[in-house]
Amino acid sequence: MNITVLGAGAWGTALAIHLAHRHPVTLWARNTEQVDEMCRLRANPRYLGDHVFPEPLRVESDLHTALHSADLILSVVPTSGFRDMLRAIRASGCKAPLIWANKGLENGTSKLMHEVIAEELPPEQLRGILSGPSFAGELAKGMPAAMTLASADAAFASEAAATFHGGAVRVYSSTDVVGVAVGGALKNVMAIAAGISDGMGFGSNARAALITRGLAEITRFGMALGGRLETFMGLAGAGDLILTCTGDASRNRTVGLRLAGGETLQQIIDSLGHVAEGVHTTREVYNKAKQLGVEMPITSEVNAVLSEGRAPRTAVENLLSREQKSEHQ
Repeated sequence: MNITVLGAGAWGTALAIHLAHRHPVTLWARNTEQVDEMCRLRANPRYLGDHVFPEPLRVESDLHTALHSADLILSVVPTSGFRDMLRAIRASGCKAPLIWANKGLENGTSKLMHEVIAEELPPEQLRGILSGPSFAGELAKGMPAAMTLASADAAFASEAAATFHGGAVRVYSSTDVVGVAVGGALKNVMAIAAGISDGMGFGSNARAALITRGLAEITRFGMALGGRLETFMGLAGAGDLILTCTGDASRNRTVGLRLAGGETLQQIIDSLGHVAEGVHTTREVYNKAKQLGVEMPITSEVNAVLSEGRAPRTAVENLLSREQKSEHQ
């Protein structure tokens, strides 16, 4: 199977390396200088260190060329550029099934990616989402990981999951596209909160509380959109949340840590070098939750820190001072 991976950041490159152990893979990047560098070094030092590309992996900067012989498309471009990428895919005439692995809600519309796809691609073009607890560096090294691939078409979900399944990576299939998408997007918001808590020195107890209550928020939000409870208890929900809130390689947790250390959001964004999707996702989730009437106190406080200039310590104190209630409310 010829697979085209769109987006040569850390995650896109790691997935391309993983897939290229079993399939011919074309890794597309917009930046021609980056492509030239990757072709020369057979690695992506800009985003993924010195992990060497397998022989079946080639790099391309021309999108039409990259899509020409694709049997499967894997989009890992940032969420902010996803709609434009879908339009470019459609303009190319490529009808290959699409898997997306970017996480978030669209800026300005608060739409999940499957909703954007429904507006931009023909309904007969198969599509699915890949998500779950996995850091790019570990995946590129061939370390064990498990993920979920969801599609409304159960047969395609199973077939696509089998394509990604292999080596030390287990991929489970699902038909809960909404649940998998929500879990992948909202865990980044909670990771910023966990980073703030850790950066303030509030300890392991506080982090565990934030993860648990964060999962409750994610579940309320996701079920209001039609996601299934069991998805939020699985890899794309609790699994991804735990990893992103505790792992040192988490970009969103790093944002929270640095906010707690006194840096401004703009300073962090300018120096990070990678996209931290939670920064943009927080505002969209906050707005969508208000429309849905879903209570999301952690999201609300993170949004106040990111968008309103609230001091990180004040945000945590606000959460701690909330009135007592039943755990399951």
